Amino acid sequence: MPLKQEIIIPGNKEAIKEIPQAKTYRSKERESEDRNFLPVIVKRIDEATRHPDDVLEKAIHEGIEQHKRSKLSLLLSSVSAGLILGFAAMSVSIAAQIFNGPENMIFNRIAMAVVYPLGFIICVMSGTQLFTEHTATAVYPVLDRRENIKSLMKLWVIVLFGNFLGTFLSSYMIASADQVILAKEGFIEVAKHLMSFSFGETVVSAILAGWLMAQGGWLILATPPASSQILCIYIVTFIIGLGGLHHSIAGSAEIFGGVFLSDELNLLDGMKTIGASVVGNLLGGSIFVAILNYAHIRKAQL
Repeated sequence: MPLKQEIIIPGNKEAIKEIPQAKTYRSKERESEDRNFLPVIVKRIDEATRHPDDVLEKAIHEGIEQHKRSKLSLLLSSVSAGLILGFAAMSVSIAAQIFNGPENMIFNRIAMAVVYPLGFIICVMSGTQLFTEHTATAVYPVLDRRENIKSLMKLWVIVLFGNFLGTFLSSYMIASADQVILAKEGFIEVAKHLMSFSFGETVVSAILAGWLMAQGGWLILATPPASSQILCIYIVTFIIGLGGLHHSIAGSAEIFGGVFLSDELNLLDGMKTIGASVVGNLLGGSIFVAILNYAHIRKAQL
């Protein structure tokens, strides 16, 4: 997503001067660039391969922007993201009906994985606030001691609530239009798949999905804008769809849709699955991406 110039170019010394920061080789090199080159020359580097320390600095600034954003803005953006992901659930549910029977399970999984990323691409490229993509990004400023845990918890709660409100509304509208869309059997099949596992199995599956989504967010920051970022989103979400892994937000849209369209599925059972998915996504995004990335870049390169 486009960033303000003062965030892209780490030359805003007034904002950074008051905050103690660890000095890596690259951070010292970046300070030298700020002193000796015009900003427009430094900005051109953003189109090339980026140094991991530059990516981390960019992630920290983007995370700070999330923490400073107004609660209403966060909420509306997260509701928008949830509404968009309803289309990911719709696409997967339609694709789930292409191949029937256990003998076609592999073909069925591939068909669903091919269309699964579509809603995510719209969501991420439109700049809306998606919980799993921003799970790790919001952690970086806390690790760098520029924000606190309390602010992080508030941000997560607001974004989660908005995302779930959005998926609930979009799933209801899609279910209401099922005579046109004809995705009922697919919604039920996908929802049953997600809800058929134990709490522990769901958490582990969601850790893998959260890990991939947070890594996708990192790759977006590390690559130039446009088609390469779309490819990054497609790759990580394709893998999630191929593995049938638990993504808390997209999964909530699939479960809500199944509950609306079936008398067999129970909303309470669905909420248990969604809760386990949230726990796993948080662990995967925060530990396997945010903490590891911060540790190997900021701490190991001192």
